[in-house]
Amino acid sequence: MSKQGVLLVNLGTPDSPSTSDVRTYLGEFLMDGRVIDVPLILRAILVKGIIVPFRGPKSAKLYKAIWSDTTGSPLMHYSIMQKDLLQQRLGDDYHVELAMRYQNPSIESALKLLKDAQVNSIKVIPMFPHYASASTGSVLEKVMKLVRKWQTIPNISFINSFHDDERMIEAFSDNGRKHHPETYDHILFSFHGLPQRQLRKSDHSKVHCQKVENCCSVLTENNKFCYSAQCHDTARLIAEKLELPKEKYSVCFQSRLGKDPWVQPYTSVVIEELAKKGVKRLLVFCPAFVADCLETVYEVSVEYGDEFKELGGEHVQLVESLNDHPSWIDSLEGMVKGQIN
Repeated sequence: MSKQGVLLVNLGTPDSPSTSDVRTYLGEFLMDGRVIDVPLILRAILVKGIIVPFRGPKSAKLYKAIWSDTTGSPLMHYSIMQKDLLQQRLGDDYHVELAMRYQNPSIESALKLLKDAQVNSIKVIPMFPHYASASTGSVLEKVMKLVRKWQTIPNISFINSFHDDERMIEAFSDNGRKHHPETYDHILFSFHGLPQRQLRKSDHSKVHCQKVENCCSVLTENNKFCYSAQCHDTARLIAEKLELPKEKYSVCFQSRLGKDPWVQPYTSVVIEELAKKGVKRLLVFCPAFVADCLETVYEVSVEYGDEFKELGGEHVQLVESLNDHPSWIDSLEGMVKGQIN
C-alpha cells in the first residue's frame, strides 16, 4: 500500500569545513532573495563580491572548531538522528526524508525519493519553530517550485510554524531544568535575528509592526505571522513552565549581518548590560534552533561566553537544543498526524 510521505527540512550546512565548501554554502544561502531581500544585482554584488570572499575563510575556521571527525556537522548529525527517530516512531506506513534548504541533501533529491516511493501524500515540515519568510517561507517556496513540474502531484500539506507546541515547549523546558535555572543570576532566550524590514513586510495590517509600543510582546491578530512576536511567545511559555519571574529572564536576538537595523535587543548588547549590573552567571536558551549548530555550539558557548567574561561575568551556560529529546520526537509525530497542540 502507498505510504504517507514526510519531508523534514532544516537550513543547511557546508559539505565540509573547507573554505571552498563554506563559500559554496554561503553563496547559495545568501543569494536567496528571501534571505537578503534586495534587488538581484545589488544582492549579487554584496554576496559574491563582498560577503562570501571575505566571510568564507572566517566562517570556515568556525566550522572547523565545531566539526567532529566522526559525526561531522552538529546540525547534520542531529538532523539525521531526528529523521531516523521519527521514522522509527511512525512505522512502515510512513516514508520520512530529510533535506536541507541549502546544500545537501537537497530538497530536490529528497522529493525525488518520495516521488519514487509513490507516496500518496507529502507533509512538509520546515524545522523552524517560528515563521519567517527567510526560513520557512523559503522552504515552502522551493518545494512548490519543484513540485509544480510533476505530472502527478500528490496531496501536499505544510507546517507554517509550531512556536507554541506543548511538546516542543516541554522538551526545551526539560533541557533547561537539567542546568538548575534557579542557580543562575539571569536567563536569556536568544533567538536568531532578522532585519527589521522583514518584520514590517509580515505585518499585513500595516498598522502594528514598530508602530505600536511593545508590538511583539503579545501575540495578536495583527502580528500572528510576526517572527519576533512568535519568539516572545515561545520564551513566555518556556518561562512559565520553569516558573521564572519576568524580571529573571530576557528575550534577545543574535547573528545579525550588515548595517541595517535588525530585531532588537541584540544579544551582545543585553549581555553587556547584564554584566554592568553585576550579573555573573547566565543560562542561555536558543529556541529558534531544533538542533545544535554553529549558532548555538560556537556563537553562544564560545563567542558570547568569552565576551561575557571580558565584561566581568563568570559563566555562560548553553541549554542544549532539542536534538534527540523524546518530547521533540513526540512533537514531530504530532505534526505529521495533524495533532499540533
